[in-house]
Amino acid sequence: MASLSIRLLALALSVTALFTYSSGHGHTYDPYNDKARMIHHGGPMLNGTIKLAIMWYGNCGKEIKNTMRNFIKSLTVPGKAKLQPQVSCWWKVVESYQSMIPDAKPGKIPKIRVKVVKQSGEKTYKHGKVLTLQGHIPELIEHVTKGDTKLLPVIVAARDVSIQGLCNGQCADHLLTEDAQPRPYIIVGNPETECPGECGWPFFPADMGPKGPVLKPPNSNMAADAMVVAFAGALVDAITNPMNDALYHSNKAKKLGPATVCKGIFGRGAAPGNPGEVLTDPKTGGNFNAHGNNNKKFLLPAIWNPKTKSCWTV
Repeated sequence: MASLSIRLLALALSVTALFTYSSGHGHTYDPYNDKARMIHHGGPMLNGTIKLAIMWYGNCGKEIKNTMRNFIKSLTVPGKAKLQPQVSCWWKVVESYQSMIPDAKPGKIPKIRVKVVKQSGEKTYKHGKVLTLQGHIPELIEHVTKGDTKLLPVIVAARDVSIQGLCNGQCADHLLTEDAQPRPYIIVGNPETECPGECGWPFFPADMGPKGPVLKPPNSNMAADAMVVAFAGALVDAITNPMNDALYHSNKAKKLGPATVCKGIFGRGAAPGNPGEVLTDPKTGGNFNAHGNNNKKFLLPAIWNPKTKSCWTV
């Protein structure tokens, strides 16, 4: 049997600092029980072919690079058909958001392809080990894109690098540059030494909240697998709400995208501190919920499903 299902014990549905929906942003939506009101506010969404330009800042290591690149490839290149569920199934739900665009044409939903077209590394820590959004990030974006505004920049940090705005409930983020013609970009933190109890969960014991099961990373690298979780969520939010005026959950304090609104859920029965029902690889003991390309396995975050209007996992 390729994988075995394991049931993780549900814990009390108390709201904690680990899940900031009700207290941190004045938000009352409960992702575990309620149906979200995701609304398209008229702005553009990214579609067609999404061309990524990745800046690996610091010594990111082969494990992180290979795991993230394999995940990206798995979005649109399915693995063996007999291995279910697949990452590509998760991505089809993301593609289905296009039907919510005003004046969307009925019929077959267009594919959204994600490709890594440029990569650059900065192992000399030219900008130091604390990257600021206003000072350092724009320079890194320019370096990796060479001014090509058709690329979606992704800044990935090494284990000894901090990025302003990450940790404290946000482990990757989709943001806009602060200039005359703002452009979307993604930042991804590394939880190996930077707040592992916040951004390494569910592969590392959580600093706060109920203490539930700690999962084993499917690719045997806590940082790499946790960074896939964070990046996957940021990518979904960047595609569905690139300019902060498209698809998001109405919230006076913060606009929550289809992935952010479902934070902390990886399978059925999820609760604060409990990622939910997932699969276990009998050979490695790694926990996952989706098969990828080249026999890789990944743990993917829940996203909002427009059919059920609630959080959903593969």
